[in-house]
This record gives sequence, C-alpha cells and structure tokens, in this order.
Amino acid sequence: MTRRALTLSLEGARLTAREADLIKAARPFGVILFGRNIETPDQLRALTDAIRNADGRDDPPILIDQEGGRVQRLRKPAFQGSVAAARIGQVAQHDREKGAEAAFWHALRIGLELRRCGVSVNCAPCLDLAFKGASSVIGDRSYGPDPHLVAALGRAAINGYRAAGVTPIVKHLPGHGRASVDSHVRTPIIDAPAAELRATDFTPFAAAPSGVWGMTGHLVLTEVDPDRPVTHSPTAIAKIIRGDIALAGPLFSDDISMGALSGDPVSRALSALSAGCDVALHCNGEFEEMTALAEAAPALRADSAARFEAHPQTQPVDDAPSAEEADRRLADLIGEIA
Repeated sequence: MTRRALTLSLEGARLTAREADLIKAARPFGVILFGRNIETPDQLRALTDAIRNADGRDDPPILIDQEGGRVQRLRKPAFQGSVAAARIGQVAQHDREKGAEAAFWHALRIGLELRRCGVSVNCAPCLDLAFKGASSVIGDRSYGPDPHLVAALGRAAINGYRAAGVTPIVKHLPGHGRASVDSHVRTPIIDAPAAELRATDFTPFAAAPSGVWGMTGHLVLTEVDPDRPVTHSPTAIAKIIRGDIALAGPLFSDDISMGALSGDPVSRALSALSAGCDVALHCNGEFEEMTALAEAAPALRADSAARFEAHPQTQPVDDAPSAEEADRRLADLIGEIA
C-alpha cells in the first residue's frame, strides 16, 4: 500500500499509544527524531524498534539530523559526538585529498552509530556554502566557502554514510549559506543573480552523486520566484532543483513548522507537495497538528513513488568497517574526533 507524503515526529523519548496508533493508521512515509526523543543508546534502540513495530515495515525510514558540531541529536556523554563540518573543511584547505578522506570517515563513523541505534536516514551532509556576514544558522555546519571543495567533501560524506548503511539527505537546496536571517524564525531573501548562484551555491548540490535524496531550504530567490520560498515554489523546484541542479532523487521539504513559512500546518504541507516536494517534514511533535496533517496529506504521487523506487533507501551493510577503525582513521586525519 502506498505511503502518505508525510514524515511525522514524536513528543518524547517513548512512543505513546496514540502515536503508535497514528503511525499505524496514517501510514506516513517515515518518522524523524530530535533531541527530545533521545536519552541513551538502549532507549533509542527501544524507541526505533517500537516505531518499526507500529509501522509494519522491516526497515522504515527513521530520520535524524546528526551532522556533528552544533547539530547533533545524539550527544555526549551518552553518545560518541562528532566535530562540525567546518573542522573537516579546515583539513581540506591544506590537503584536499586528506580532507575528503576525513569527510568519508566522519560520515561513516556517524552512520555506524545511527544504524546501531536503529536510525536509517541522516539529514546530512549540509552542502551550503559559508559566507562572511551571513546568518550564523549555517556557520560551521558548512565545509567552507569554496563551492568545489564543498562539492568534493560532500561527495565523500555521502559515500561514507552509504558505506555505513545510512541514507544521506543533502541540504538545504538550492543553497542556504548566504541567507542573512535564520529560516527557523523568518524567511531569508536571496537577491544574488541567478548566474552567480549557479556558479557558487548550486555547485555542491549539482556535483552530488546521482540519486541522492535532497531537502529544500525555506528561502526566497528573488530572480526565480520573488513571491514564494523555494519549498512552496513550483518554479524554483522545477527550474532550479530539478533543472539546473538536476536532482534526480526524492525531495523533502525542510520542517514545515519553521517560521520562514506562512499559513497553518496543513496548508504549508500541501503547498510544499503541490510545488514538487515528494515528502513534507513535520518536526515539532505537536500531536494535534500531526493528526490534522495525517487526515489531509495525500499518498505519495506516482512520480514520487517512482523516484523512491529508482533511488531506494540504503540497506544495512554487513561488511562495513568497524567503529574502532573509523575512530582511528578519523583521529589520524584530523587529530580529534569530537
């Protein structure tokens, strides 16, 4: 049976009976986890097992944002912790080959811990560029300002996640780095000429491996669609994300709960799907909102289902390198791990 074009979130560290019933009845594409859902490795594994039981699939998409640095849902001391992408970028600025190797092992190390805990999809790497004077919402989440270096490190990280059996989602298409405001609060307006964006912001996404999954950024590109953020813009998704960048894999919205979008949760989700997103993400854990969304969200469109079939979730890997090897290799490359 076809899944709904919706990924839901949870209120706390235990799956409640009403959440389990909602997952069973609504059949969402997946579930995304946040810090409020995570305490210890054993607790997280029990939670992801409970999600699987409610969902009914052996390996449903269970998403998380585990980039390293500031954006980590699995944190020390209960979990291993990881450095920010900017630290990998610093290594690459001195030795690009060494930096790419570090990006691979950094991602593989994160991926191994996620799979051990039952998480199958990571909303990473962040392929946004670092711009001086921009909002700090990206900051050290970026590998750096050089689009070609970010592209190379992004490809290596994608390969690392896949080698650990985790599906990566690149973000925030088509590039959030030069935004002057935080899209969690307000809508960033990007006035740069489209030709400049193609030569810079779009480059890392266009260079990503074929079939990678992607996530939109809630930002307005004035030369493309001055009236709607990318997430709600059929023009931006068709012309830029599917056109210039040529993303062939599935496209997720960023969190529809964020302040950059206007309207009620249902209208936000439906606008994202109508614009060309394959799945809408709802991340605040508000049960009443999720109930309304579950009633309104449609099944995956035929073209969306075809994209997931052509570019399926990465499966667990039996012969992946060990966590100990990943720790050693990364420490040798960057001199620190977390």
